[in-house]
Amino acid sequence: MPNHKDPSVASMFPPKPPPPSALNPIPSSSPAFGTPAHTLKPFSIAPPSKATILPILLPPATLRPLAFRTFTKKHSLTLASTALQELATFIGRHCGSAWREEGLAEKVLEEVARSWKNRNGGVIVDGSSQELKDILKTLEGNMSGGRIGTASEPSRQNSFALDVAQESELSNTRLGLRPASNLTREDTQTSFGMSSLGMQEAEQEDEGLNHPRNWLKVVNAFEQPRMLYNISKKHFERDSSKPSLMPPSSHKTTLFRNRYNVIHQRLLRNELFQSSAVATTKAPPSLKRSSSSGLTAQQTHKITPIANLLGRHGTHHMLLGMLSFLPTGDLAINDLTGTISLELSHAVAIPEDSAWFTPGMIILVDGVYEEEEESVGKGLGASNGIGGVIGGRFQAFFIGQPPCEKRKATLGVSGVDGGQEHTIGGGFGWIDFLGVGSERAVGSKMRKLERRLLQQSQDDPNLPSRGRIIIVGELNLDQPRALQALRKILTTYAMEPEGSSPMTFVLTGNFTQHAVMAGGGASGGSVEYKEYFDSLASVLTDFPTLLQTATFVFVPGDNDGWASSFSAGAAVPLPRKAVPDIFTSRIRRAFATANTEAGAHSGAGGEAIWTSNPARLSVFGPSHEIVVFRDDMSARLRRTAVRLKTSTSSDANSGNQENETPPTKSGLQSAQNPNEDDIEMALALENSDNMDVDSAAMISKNSKPTMLDVPHDIRTARRLVKTVLDQGYLCPFRHAIRPVHWDYAGALHLYPLPTVLVLIDTTAPPFALTYEGCHVMNPGPVLVTGRRGVARWIEYELGGTGRVRECMF
Repeated sequence: MPNHKDPSVASMFPPKPPPPSALNPIPSSSPAFGTPAHTLKPFSIAPPSKATILPILLPPATLRPLAFRTFTKKHSLTLASTALQELATFIGRHCGSAWREEGLAEKVLEEVARSWKNRNGGVIVDGSSQELKDILKTLEGNMSGGRIGTASEPSRQNSFALDVAQESELSNTRLGLRPASNLTREDTQTSFGMSSLGMQEAEQEDEGLNHPRNWLKVVNAFEQPRMLYNISKKHFERDSSKPSLMPPSSHKTTLFRNRYNVIHQRLLRNELFQSSAVATTKAPPSLKRSSSSGLTAQQTHKITPIANLLGRHGTHHMLLGMLSFLPTGDLAINDLTGTISLELSHAVAIPEDSAWFTPGMIILVDGVYEEEEESVGKGLGASNGIGGVIGGRFQAFFIGQPPCEKRKATLGVSGVDGGQEHTIGGGFGWIDFLGVGSERAVGSKMRKLERRLLQQSQDDPNLPSRGRIIIVGELNLDQPRALQALRKILTTYAMEPEGSSPMTFVLTGNFTQHAVMAGGGASGGSVEYKEYFDSLASVLTDFPTLLQTATFVFVPGDNDGWASSFSAGAAVPLPRKAVPDIFTSRIRRAFATANTEAGAHSGAGGEAIWTSNPARLSVFGPSHEIVVFRDDMSARLRRTAVRLKTSTSSDANSGNQENETPPTKSGLQSAQNPNEDDIEMALALENSDNMDVDSAAMISKNSKPTMLDVPHDIRTARRLVKTVLDQGYLCPFRHAIRPVHWDYAGALHLYPLPTVLVLIDTTAPPFALTYEGCHVMNPGPVLVTGRRGVARWIEYELGGTGRVRECMF
């Protein structure tokens, strides 16, 4: 073996030089240029050092003009003083003295505003909110030299973009929106440097997400976000306190105060309650409808607080308050400032017979204040007008419901897509009332997705639509005929072509005619109650196709467990929880068996959802909000309503009571003139676009529009719908009549108006009508009363109208 230390041997076998790439990342030139093999010293490319930023103390007042242009003018957000302080501290610490010259602060503010809107934080940016702290914390870890990570830092940017994408995906999954890449806002991709990733909206490739049913989310009343209206900020805020079934008594005051504040702000947004600087008149305002088509001062109303009535004897006023009883048994109206006795002997409803008025409702009253000689309050004796009953009485001439507000006006959006460029002004479009995303954030994207999926699912226009919801009324499982009717209904849809079955079936209680859980015996009726659901499971098992392709939603009634075990069938507190799982185990097993036989993957097959009463169904996020409520409200309204004066009674007694006309001190005219009453009813009927009844019994266009031309069932349905939607509340009664869980009363609010309200009322006729853009339906009981062998239900097509259907069994 040769010795390499020998010079002669080393000259004969020179050592082979290592490849240039092993020592020098920059190779030498070619030998043709005669450059040496290794001219540069080995070195490695080191990442640039992080620029040093010297923190400064940036006053919030100095940053306010730039923040105003970015948040308010560009993104329509309101920046609170606490948020401005947080941003000024953050920019001063991370951007230093170059925040103005190099535009570093503007980029930071832009990213914060976009991230806030993506998180559906609301219109007001609050510095104490956890959302803003999370945004600044995420932004802090991705800043270098006062700048947000750019394309020159691939590792930092890619990891940061991945974190943002994962956070957005988790947020959207929590909101029930999937996939996240298809639901992010248009400016999300440019936020936090995500635009350099080349991310674009892609079409849904997952076959499981191409069915409208996969975008259905059932919102339980006990899981719905609790919103309170802040009168100082004029905005809705989420109640962060922990709810309880046994809260302190102060929460009851908060319940009534929030109801009043919501309706009061809704009225102030109405044109009829906004004073005009052009029209002037000496005539006092009135609830009486004006025959003029233009806006006049006669149509401009002003609400007077009850406390301001003191010392104003004989003056005309309009009050907004809750109808209630005094301890003496007299009717009264009370608001946040006081209470006054109410005289309704001469009051006329406007429009006549259009709604019910029961104690517990918030109503509008138009009349004159009459002060008694002895200014002593009745019952409570507080005569100062603040927090008690003031002396005297309020003589009411006209009484009416507070007009409701359309959903689009409440959310502040318009147009087909509900895009941000179509605005009405104001509104609460950035508020996420259901936890499924706000209208302004994801509404436009969800509507585009809805159109694509519905068109994709409708290959043949002659086939039934997949976006149908079947609503079955009260289903008494202890009646064998009810199960036969349900079997016939399911057979009707099971025979439809494959791929066109409905997306959802809604089955509502009472699932037993009587409260069997309150019965005696060792089991207390629980064994018998479970057997009824086992019978239902045996019926559902015969339709495996529907169990594999549809979502069944079960809404309980007052006779269902566990609430009926202590109420014995009486009105239970609202909202009430779902039927316990112990009674529905066999029905869940039937769905699991059907999905297993079909080989459906997890989440792709049908499912059974047992929810609360009331419950909300959200389809395509905020695009479709369907409220399902089971209550015999019509009968309760008739029992507790205040009896008012009508034109019929006044005409019958006109000869004997000519001298008993209401006083006209303020220039108000009496409503006893039959000609004026005809005008009132005609004007009420002319607004047919506000309440369109989907029925064959319509008024002839050539005939004179009178209330007698409308069938009794339709008048009853209109009266019920107007009462509920104008109140904006599902339980407008006294708590002694219909109790409510104070901390969960937010689930009973109908503000903003839902797109669909399913009111299952067995004491009202079946109907399907539209009022102020809200489609209201009532299927009634599944067994038609007085007609043997007839089943009735409602078929509603998503985005359309419902129709009452019947079949023989």
